[in-house]
Amino acid sequence: MTSPLLIVDAANVVGSVPDGWWRDRRGAAERLRDRLARYAADGVPGLLPGPLDVVLVVEGAARGVEPVQGVRVVAAPGEGDDTIVDLARAAAERRCVVVTADRELRRRVAEHGAECAGPRTVRPV
Repeated sequence: MTSPLLIVDAANVVGSVPDGWWRDRRGAAERLRDRLARYAADGVPGLLPGPLDVVLVVEGAARGVEPVQGVRVVAAPGEGDDTIVDLARAAAERRCVVVTADRELRRRVAEHGAECAGPRTVRPV
């Protein structure tokens, strides 16, 4: 059985909390990546049981963030949303949840069977 896939829109999730992330976008993405690592084994409570394949999609100034145990990092060559849609499309045969608050992105990934969850799912306020 294939593990469920959790795709996280780094820019959207990081931007959901005004904690000064704009001063260090890469550092903010790295902190998010580190928080996501715990979900790989244990899953996301109330949403997805573990183990999970966790993918963090970064773009712009956050490119260059390295993966860590349990979290694959994909640097979008262009728009992060397009990369997320491509990943959701490729995961059509497995359970896939995209974490973002972006309404248009939610619509686009739903066309490929992905579920969506808001940023608070992985970044509680």
